[in-house]
Amino acid sequence: MRRIEAEELALDASEIVITSTRQEIEQQWRLYDGFDPILERKLRARIRRNVSCYGRFMPRMVIIPPGMEFHHIVPHDGDMDGETEGNEDHPRTPDPVIWSEIMRFFTNPRKPMILALARPDPKKNITTLVKAFGECRPLRELANLTLIMGNRDGIDEMSSTSASVLLSILKLIDKYDLYGQVAYPKHHKQSDVPDIYRLAAKTKGVFINPAFIEPFGLTLIEAAAYGLPIVATRNGGPVDIHRVLDNGLLVDPHDQQSIADALLKLVADKQLWAKCRQNGLKNIHLFSWPEHCKTYLTKIASCKPRHPQWQRTDDGTENSDTDSPGDSLRDIQDISLNLKFSLDGDKNEASGNPENSDENAVDGKSKLENAVLTWSKGFVRDTRKAGFTEKSDQSTGTGKFPALRRRKHIFVIAVDCDTNTDTLETAGKILEAFGKEKTEGSVGFILSTSMSISEVHSFLVSGGLSPTDFDAFVCNSGSDLYYSSLTSEDSPFVLDLYYHSHIEYRWGGEGLRKSLVRWAASINDKMAENERIIVENEQVLTEYCYAFKVQKPGMVPPIKELRKLMRIHALRCHVIYCQNGTKLNVIPIMASRTQALRYLYVRWGVDLSSIVVFVGESGDTDYEGLLGGVHKTVILKGVCASNQLHANRTYPLTDVVPFDSPNIVQMTEDCSGSDIRSSLENVGVLKG
Repeated sequence: MRRIEAEELALDASEIVITSTRQEIEQQWRLYDGFDPILERKLRARIRRNVSCYGRFMPRMVIIPPGMEFHHIVPHDGDMDGETEGNEDHPRTPDPVIWSEIMRFFTNPRKPMILALARPDPKKNITTLVKAFGECRPLRELANLTLIMGNRDGIDEMSSTSASVLLSILKLIDKYDLYGQVAYPKHHKQSDVPDIYRLAAKTKGVFINPAFIEPFGLTLIEAAAYGLPIVATRNGGPVDIHRVLDNGLLVDPHDQQSIADALLKLVADKQLWAKCRQNGLKNIHLFSWPEHCKTYLTKIASCKPRHPQWQRTDDGTENSDTDSPGDSLRDIQDISLNLKFSLDGDKNEASGNPENSDENAVDGKSKLENAVLTWSKGFVRDTRKAGFTEKSDQSTGTGKFPALRRRKHIFVIAVDCDTNTDTLETAGKILEAFGKEKTEGSVGFILSTSMSISEVHSFLVSGGLSPTDFDAFVCNSGSDLYYSSLTSEDSPFVLDLYYHSHIEYRWGGEGLRKSLVRWAASINDKMAENERIIVENEQVLTEYCYAFKVQKPGMVPPIKELRKLMRIHALRCHVIYCQNGTKLNVIPIMASRTQALRYLYVRWGVDLSSIVVFVGESGDTDYEGLLGGVHKTVILKGVCASNQLHANRTYPLTDVVPFDSPNIVQMTEDCSGSDIRSSLENVGVLKG
């Protein structure tokens, strides 16, 4: 089930999904919550008509068959009756050994060969083929049957399933007295397979795949490349192959008579046989490797770039300790155009139409540029007047922005305590443990939380902490990323707008919010006396985080049911229960607390291996994503130990978290700041 959830996440984030056949789309992908072929067609039709989809998105399914190499294949144009004798100038090439291994089974080896190449598995339906051949006397008179069923020694040494199928075939050969008409060699090498195809084509034979269902059917393409017409099951990939090659007939694998009739028709009608052979050879290039690459790259090139483009000062000195103040100030001026001062972020109502959302974002950004540019120029003048120094840059983080670019280690406080008091106590312990390094500027701190930035501000004030104690704030479960402000005169937080442009992919906007409000209303309607157990929290609502208060955590559906419901309606988002189930955050599919850390790596070049993430024993429903990886993880025992969100987990945490990894450190209960420091020194994070 965890693997299936991973595949659902892939559907959520994918622009297109490459499949080999239409059968994969209709009968496999449609089983997932995140894909519905009917809804996908409706949404695509609305997009073509430029009609709003109300925040619903569906990945596009594209059929691209696998590619093969055909340059080494030379179809044989002769036949068994047209063999020429060798002479001194052109001696006859000896026949491959596998030919004699097959021909020894036949009384008349010159008859057309019906070739089946499949392992002895019930799904391959070989027994029905033998019955069809055995019960159709005209077919038996015109053709031989060759069954290439893998390699074997003794039947008793085969698996029970394969042995059962093979014994059934042998009994049918005996029942219909097919001796001298059916070949079933015990051994062949992989290098013999091309020669087997050539032999079947040389006898003007037919290749058959009678499987009950065939996901693709690579052997059908191989056979066509050697000039063999095909008879194939109409269930699965052969339908797509036949549509392209038009070199044979499709049959119902359950209909024995249909199989016999199709084989007889191709063997008896030489004109039809020649037409199918020619069609296959003419169209086989459409399954070539170059054609596959061409089609694949064309589809990929049609996708719009998803990651925002930004300018960086890639001069090789970003992480140098000797950066000049001028370099630092140029960085400020460069990125200030893309950052916005705010406590709560914009609360502009998002449209269900992506195009409208983009226009609003562009307009808002253009209005900001002049104001922030003016501010940054003023800041440059002020700092020059004040005699800006490198030492103050490192100690306060106000010179080079953001300061986390200069840190040797970054500590991320991501404990999901139920109360602010517990969170403050844990955060204070961690800050105190590394106070010396913080003063020197070698380490920085990030607060990662489900709280909004206004709640974070109140939290810091109540605990006597300053926003400048932290380099960055990952808020609203990862939907907002803030940095500490450069001056105390302005708002203490700076919002990274580029992060928003990064995570807004497939964000449902107002259409998603309305769907969530309707869902919450349906939950409340089921309660007696109009009791409201889940309500929208408009006070902390932001453009990229729809927040709800949960009055009775035990009465709302589990997280997996809500995820399933959103996917069924083609609404792509992350739903997260927070603060021991008393809060629900719905954020973009590309956003999360872990993705925010990855963004810092992509955006600012922060080394992920230098990051240390502090978590409790459990936490919000996105807790597992914080564990493992190239960063160090410190698990604080006794913190968030009674969290109910993870009591319902159907599998132990040890199944998904490598607790024996050297990157995971587990602290004892009631550990002190000095204990935390000692543990990190032991794993090489800090030098003693």
